[in-house]
Amino acid sequence: MSVPTAQTPDLPGRGLSRRFRMARIVSALILREMSTRYGRSPGGYLWALIEPLGAIAILSLGFSMLMRTPPLGSSFLLFFATGFVPFNLYMQLSGLLARSLNFSKALLAYPIVTWVDALVARALLNSLTGILVSYILLAVLELLQGDPLAIDLIPVLQAMGLALLVGVSMGTLNCALQGLIAIWTHVWTIFTRPLFLASGVIILYDSLPRLAQQILWYNPLMHVTGLMRRGFYPNYEASYVSIPYVIGVSLGLLFMGVVLLGRYHRQILSR
Repeated sequence: MSVPTAQTPDLPGRGLSRRFRMARIVSALILREMSTRYGRSPGGYLWALIEPLGAIAILSLGFSMLMRTPPLGSSFLLFFATGFVPFNLYMQLSGLLARSLNFSKALLAYPIVTWVDALVARALLNSLTGILVSYILLAVLELLQGDPLAIDLIPVLQAMGLALLVGVSMGTLNCALQGLIAIWTHVWTIFTRPLFLASGVIILYDSLPRLAQQILWYNPLMHVTGLMRRGFYPNYEASYVSIPYVIGVSLGLLFMGVVLLGRYHRQILSR
């Protein structure tokens, strides 16, 4: 007759220990990336600010030579900054997250470090960096404007939060697809080339033809840039913006990415 054995209960302290261990691993990965990405280059973190600021300045200068007034308001700097800042936040975050497993591949050989740690570390670091850079850019922009801006913070914060959510979701899914499909990086690069135009960075959704509006409405980033501009232009309603749509698409992409990574991360790392 077999004697039943009592299972060891999952004590609260054990769960706390696991969370503390994950926090230490994520912190170590963040410090490693900080020293690797910016610690070895002249200027360091200044490049995270200089690159988008330079892009906004060039856009403003170029279009001011072609047009008398921007599509919205009277400042080219303000118009392009309100489109470029959230778009740049998405692009940086999604691109870096897509390469998370390759970046930490050597450390992921250790059982204590998981693919979740690599993604969380990169998402945290680059989200905080992106938010700080965006804040500095918008602060510099307000100084250059001279007159104080009538900013509605709620849609601005919503736009930044949605840009982060879309970036994390798309980056997580691409992290899995790049590991599973050899040519996916090239396919995605071709697919995203027109994204700068199709996301409302240099155009206004309301000024597009009806057919273009019906197509581009399904691009979540078009909603993000519209929401951002709603916060900086008091008279701009951006009635086409749907926050639930952006959240729904993002959560769907994130779910697919997590499922694929959870099932195939060993296969991806073995390549």
